[in-house]
Amino acid sequence: MTDRIAPTDTEGNAAAPSAPGAQIPAPGTGTSPAPVTATALLAAYRAGTLSPVDATRDALARIEATEPAVNAFVRVDAEAALAQAEESARRWERGEPAGLLDGVPVTVKDILLQRGGPTFKGSRTVRAAGPWEEDAPSVARLREHGAVFLGKTTTPEFGWKGVTDSPLSGATRNPYDPALTSGGSSGGGAAAVALGAGPLALGTDGGGSVRIPAAFCGVFALKPTYGRVPLYPASAFGTLAHIGPMTLDARDAALMMDVISGADARDWSQLGPVAESFRTGLDEGVRGLRVAYSPTFGGQVAVDPAVAAAVRAGVERLAALGAWVSEDDPDFTDPVDAFHTLWFSGAARVVQPLGPEARALLDPGLREVCGQGARYSALDYLAAVDTRMELGRRMGRFHERYDLLVTPTLPITAFEAGLEAPKGSGHRRWTGWTPFTYPFNLTQQPAASVPVGTDARGLPVGLQIVGPRHADALVLRAAHALYAAGAAGIAPPAL
Repeated sequence: MTDRIAPTDTEGNAAAPSAPGAQIPAPGTGTSPAPVTATALLAAYRAGTLSPVDATRDALARIEATEPAVNAFVRVDAEAALAQAEESARRWERGEPAGLLDGVPVTVKDILLQRGGPTFKGSRTVRAAGPWEEDAPSVARLREHGAVFLGKTTTPEFGWKGVTDSPLSGATRNPYDPALTSGGSSGGGAAAVALGAGPLALGTDGGGSVRIPAAFCGVFALKPTYGRVPLYPASAFGTLAHIGPMTLDARDAALMMDVISGADARDWSQLGPVAESFRTGLDEGVRGLRVAYSPTFGGQVAVDPAVAAAVRAGVERLAALGAWVSEDDPDFTDPVDAFHTLWFSGAARVVQPLGPEARALLDPGLREVCGQGARYSALDYLAAVDTRMELGRRMGRFHERYDLLVTPTLPITAFEAGLEAPKGSGHRRWTGWTPFTYPFNLTQQPAASVPVGTDARGLPVGLQIVGPRHADALVLRAAHALYAAGAAGIAPPAL
């Protein structure tokens, strides 16, 4: 452990924030200059200066302007979205909003069930024939709170990797440079938020899948504590799989967590009702918090210098805000072998029912890892579980000394679309370039990605904040402190 990082630059060195939500589109004027947060939209609805219909039209216009170049959507249902927005507008006119998100446009990753249409999961092996009559728990909660569903966003096949391309829908591209990947596996949702195609996106995260695309696309994402957001049907990837929000800032994520965290009896592993709002205490800042800053996991990870500089600037801002920051590393070596055993076994289970003809339709990389997963024995699996338990113990002890851990979200910025790993990196699998994300799926801890700057090419850089299990509100509070201080958020991509 080294000395506390001194707040040598009280102005901070992160890129200038984009101030999401600063500009609200006037009715009928089309797209606004910058994406607008859900919080700002709701304030405008309440004041009567904006209608949910206008916000939905704006989101649909952004989709039309950027699809298919970005390819963030599997399906868009403009007619249904506008009908939902009109119903919401009537409720607001009566002063009777249905819930916390009434009239806010949202998107749903095409891994999660949404009644009324197919959930393809990025695969040509899934047939469109229904019936599709059930919402996943998080989708049901969004519906109950009046959200407007714009469409389903892209995913790699069954969400198996950290980039978003599939045999079904092709590659999803980065809003800052369409030649590059959006990241994954919730890449469509992150790209949609960055482009203003709905301020809220619902994603899944089994090894970094909301945090990876959030870092590449310059938006915020939270992987909550496992079980905090109910999941049904159960994931074949087991208790690695989390549900989380991708948003324009931490305040919107806290609002969305208040909605999607309700208990659901279909998930036997869910944590039950939440004691208080995730927005409670959000503005309390970070003064006095004990923060560990691990820039390279003790030299285990080679980090791009531009990424390292932007993340360090964010850490220095936390120190300037009163956090006690020490450079220190968690006491573990890379658990990638254990993660592969659990992850590839889950992938093999996903495709187990498929016959030879259906398997021929799969992503070749997925076929390869499924073959590897099918060769693991029960003892191999249990050995990986042992590694996972030990990792959880070590992180539990680490958080006796520190309230939060900060790392880069990723060691690199976005690379060429359509590849699982960057050319020349030496990595075959996506886990080679995501060493900061998947360990915290193994431990089930809450972890957020916060945009804190860009590299020389203008590509976003993410800072990861990790908390002990059940400390989701604390992670959100620290992230919000960076936004409030102007150290988070980057200029939106040009439409």
